[in-house]
Amino acid sequence: MYRFVLTRQWVCLTLVALAIVPAMIKLGFWQFHRHEHRVAQNQLIENSLRAEPAPMAGLTSPGHVVPRSDYWRAVTATGTYDSAHEVVVRMRTSVDDKVGFHVVTPLVLADGRAVLVNRGWVPGGDDPRAYPPVPPAPTGEVTVTGRLKADETSGGSGIKDRKGLPERQVMLINSGQQARFAGRPVLGGYLELTSPVPPDGSPEPVAEPDHDSIGPHMAYAVQWWLFTAAVPVGWIVLVRREKREREEAAAASAEREPATAA
Repeated sequence: MYRFVLTRQWVCLTLVALAIVPAMIKLGFWQFHRHEHRVAQNQLIENSLRAEPAPMAGLTSPGHVVPRSDYWRAVTATGTYDSAHEVVVRMRTSVDDKVGFHVVTPLVLADGRAVLVNRGWVPGGDDPRAYPPVPPAPTGEVTVTGRLKADETSGGSGIKDRKGLPERQVMLINSGQQARFAGRPVLGGYLELTSPVPPDGSPEPVAEPDHDSIGPHMAYAVQWWLFTAAVPVGWIVLVRREKREREEAAAASAEREPATAA
């Protein structure tokens, strides 16, 4: 009675079902791994933010690539701001998603090396190609605290350098790029300022990275696996319905035959 599953139509349907099952299982694991990555990322951020601030000069050096294990690490630096080599970073958003600039000012340490300090966000002026109104950096020796971030690279933006940009405007916060501009060694990565906070709130401090939400990836993984389980169940339901319809058709045909013969 189940011989019909060997017909071309049912063979094609079965092959499609067999093909999509492993695909959906793989998609489920892909979402599950994204969930695990997000959980690990949140834990890394939390641990880094809770750690006691360490001198930035002890964690990085000129040309150093900040490893992921040091991302968002609380760091400190003491020096004097070099406002002459301050730059603004284009296309950055504020806490309420307004587009403007991040202000990056080198902090020159006692040994002559510099630390890039992202002092925060400012709105753009009337002319997008003009240097925006930026509150001056504090004068004299200061001690700053912030989050250690890795150099931004063109791999994420498609932009390789400052070519064609207005004076003192950049697209990336990159220590190597700024070392060439300032003419002095710059420690790898940069410091995202958290303290001291400007008394008037400008530049606006960069928001702390989100490390509470885990996103919908686990729910998506469960959905894909439920879809996977639904495929064989659906196949069995279709087979049984086809069998029942064939049996009913055969019974109806058998009832008509005696009547025709009579």
